[in-house]
Amino acid sequence: MGVIGNILGGPSTVSALAGAARDVAEVFTPNATRAMEISAEAQNSARAQQSAEFDGTGTSAFDSFINGLNRMPRPLLAFGTLGLFAYAMIDPARFSERMVGLNEVPEPLWWLLGAVVGFYFGAREAHYFRTRPARARPPEPDPAAADANPALDAWRAAASD
Repeated sequence: MGVIGNILGGPSTVSALAGAARDVAEVFTPNATRAMEISAEAQNSARAQQSAEFDGTGTSAFDSFINGLNRMPRPLLAFGTLGLFAYAMIDPARFSERMVGLNEVPEPLWWLLGAVVGFYFGAREAHYFRTRPARARPPEPDPAAADANPALDAWRAAASD
């Protein structure tokens, strides 16, 4: 660093000049590393706040009861439907009497039931649809490969469609 060191006055002057140039450059262009650090700090702070909100939940008997109620609709609907099929086979006459009673339910109430069930299961399906992992693309065929694999070729053709 002979010539530059002699002109500028030594390593400490060069370091100070480099720091000043960096500070001036950050006025016009933000420091990407610092922006990433700030973003990570904000995310960690949000996670800490959210975990603090949920510390100690689910410890009382009431919380356990409500969690159990939240898990009941799907199994009840599934087992109830299977139970209706069994009931129809065991006692067809009484089953038909019950179905006549269902026929008396007004149509707007059926629409309401359909909306509630549709939104309940639709929201779950939409959640799983949004959070599903991306599909893996099949590997490209190697033109130098001597042996052909018809199953792999069919899979590649189906995945490209």
